[in-house]
Amino acid sequence: MSAVSGVLRWHRPLMLLVASMLVLVVVSAAGLVFDDRVLLGAPVWLKPFKFAVSVAIYASTLAWMLSLPHRGRKWTSALAAVFAVALFVDVGIVAIQAARGTFSHFNESTAPIEETIQVIFGNGVMGILLANLAIAIVLTCQRVGGDRAMNRAMHTGLALAVLGMFLGFLIPFQAKAQTALTTSGETVSLQSGHSVGVPDGGPGLPITQWSTTGGDLRIPHFVGLHGLQAMLLAALLLAALAARHPVLRDDRTRARLIGVAAAGYTGLVALVTWQALRGQPLIHPDAQTLTAAALLAALTILSATAVLAAARRRHGTDQPGVRPDRDLAAARD
Repeated sequence: MSAVSGVLRWHRPLMLLVASMLVLVVVSAAGLVFDDRVLLGAPVWLKPFKFAVSVAIYASTLAWMLSLPHRGRKWTSALAAVFAVALFVDVGIVAIQAARGTFSHFNESTAPIEETIQVIFGNGVMGILLANLAIAIVLTCQRVGGDRAMNRAMHTGLALAVLGMFLGFLIPFQAKAQTALTTSGETVSLQSGHSVGVPDGGPGLPITQWSTTGGDLRIPHFVGLHGLQAMLLAALLLAALAARHPVLRDDRTRARLIGVAAAGYTGLVALVTWQALRGQPLIHPDAQTLTAAALLAALTILSATAVLAAARRRHGTDQPGVRPDRDLAAARD
């Protein structure tokens, strides 16, 4: 119960946002079951479902980070409130448009209500981006609780999340326009789209609906945005492994490994962005993509191996007959 009450005391606007997203997850899931309407080949309630899940994960992560001791709490709290309100409004628009059977993104309808919605939606996107960027700058300029590894995970993860948000702007900047039908049969002009080389609404992967016939710019946006969670999970995994592997008990070693993971993850973001921009489906990589992926994996593994080898030399854990626990204790003394 104390753990639950502690969570409830995290940043209130963000936690209210999380609660509203969990409600939307339930509503959207019910819509997926009972509402058979389709937009561009996908169930109308799939988009709000995906948005709700993603926002709930991201907002709860950010709320936890802001609960840690750090300088500038008044600033981060105010910025997070802006972030929460802007996200609530924009995801609310996604849900409302789904209920209306029309498009929340890139809708060029001249109907007054649609024009108003697009203005609010666009301003909300900028509010989300700028507030998140400002929070990231404040937090990455200081140590925010925890050890070196967790701090590096927070800093690199926030940088990756900001990168992912910026990559989302590749979608509206595409020189692409198409028309589509609402669920009521009305023709609507769309000023842009997420697919590259093929029209939106074609065959896609389950749940994500990422294109299986062309590139899809939602992929780098998603991968970058959730780099924050990936880095934090990597830090937690290394901390758990440290119980069995003495070489990982030094938080400097774990921090360096997080740096390697962040570099590799940044390479992954670059790789899927390059793949999408070439109009290539994620699940059908060509020889160039496979070669780049293999090179990235090899460099990441070699870098991690070098970090571990240096740590073993530093602490003597590779010397026969040396007890790692005693050696580490002596090093701390």
